[in-house]
Parts: sequence; C-alpha cells; structure tokens
Amino acid sequence: MEWPGAVPQNEDMTASVLSLIAIDGPSGVGKSTTAKRVAARLGWQYLDTGAMYRAAALAIHRAGVELTDRPALERVLSRLDLSLNEGRTYLAGGDVSEAIRSQEVTRLVTPVSADVRVREVLVDQQRRIGASGRWVVDGRDIGTVVFTQACCKVFLTASPEARAQRRFLELQAKGQSPDFDAVLADLQRRDLADSTRAASPLRKAEDAVELDSSGMSLDQVVDWIVARHQAHA
Repeated sequence: MEWPGAVPQNEDMTASVLSLIAIDGPSGVGKSTTAKRVAARLGWQYLDTGAMYRAAALAIHRAGVELTDRPALERVLSRLDLSLNEGRTYLAGGDVSEAIRSQEVTRLVTPVSADVRVREVLVDQQRRIGASGRWVVDGRDIGTVVFTQACCKVFLTASPEARAQRRFLELQAKGQSPDFDAVLADLQRRDLADSTRAASPLRKAEDAVELDSSGMSLDQVVDWIVARHQAHA
C-alpha cells in the first residue's frame, strides 16, 4: 500500500542550521512512509522517532510499571537501551520491530509519549543521533522542539476523513476487518490528545511550510518535499 510542557533545547543544537528534514503532522497522515521515501530519494537516513516511543512503551509495559509510579518509571528509563538499524527497532539488543506494532503497545503509546520525563530521555537520544545531519525525521514535535534548527520543515496534514481512509485501507491490506467510523474516531481521539498534551503538543512550527496531502498521491507528496528541500539547499 502507498498510504498506510516543552522539552528544553540544548544550547549547542541551536548554533547553526542542520542538514535535516523535519516532517511533523497528525496521526495517520503518512509521515513515516513519506519520510522513508524522501530519505531514499536523497540518499539520507531515516530516523523513526515513533518507533522509539513505541519501544519505550513496550519496555515500560514489560516492566509492569505504571506512569504514576515515578521512581519505577525512572529506573526503566535509566536502563532504556534503544537502537535503530536498517529499518528495524531494537530494545536491549532484541528485535522488537513487530512487537511495538501490537494493539497493546498502540494503546499505551499515546500516554507514554505525552509523559514529560519520557520525552526528555528520548529527545536527548534523538538529538544525539541526528546531530551528524543528513537525516529525515518525522513526528509531532520535530521542528518545534527536537530539531528547531532543521534546514527544512514540513507540516504534513490531511483531512480526518482522508487519513481515516488511508488507515482503513492499510488495515484491510493486513487482513483485518476494520470499521471506518471506529478508525475515524480513533484518529480524532489521537488528534485531540496530541494537540492538547502538556509536553510538546502537536503544532506547526513558525518556519514550517504546511502541505495538505488530502488530494495528493504519495509520489506527489515526496516530489514536493524533495523539490522544496533542493530549492533551499
């Protein structure tokens, strides 16, 4: 299928423009698929921040820790060992690429990713990875918090109905029997949670360009982002 309270910025990360493309936007808009294609087109690397938050949620779940138990949460985060390699996600050296896509992790990832302390830990890891440049990164706060100095920022959006239809078809392609109204309601729930959370809420960066992809194909979106980046490189 083609379409399937803010964290402080490190001072040394704001000194100059970084060769990095930041793609932010709501759930279900196709950010990850788009970012992967853009990275492949440019010969850059893709940093899957969503997978990192899912892996953190999995680690917390496996430890049997509640977010309200702050000392226990801190112990999990202090030994959090995440790595990404060739499109696979590893937790403590084990490949969890499939495990982080489970329904249980999907249910947990929204509150986990909204936790201020979790975001501090993962944002620090993301900045260390991306500091070398030549990365395409997608998420909900990449251009506003994580990499404010990215050379190219895109806020990718689409109507809730268009996003729900893409997700609906993706689930069908996986052999599932989704209910469109339920898919739409879940996207709207996540939109509200993402835009109203205290830590790094979803919003368009002031220097980002907004692209409404409702009536565009994936190839058209990728072409547009690559052309914009090359025009300002």
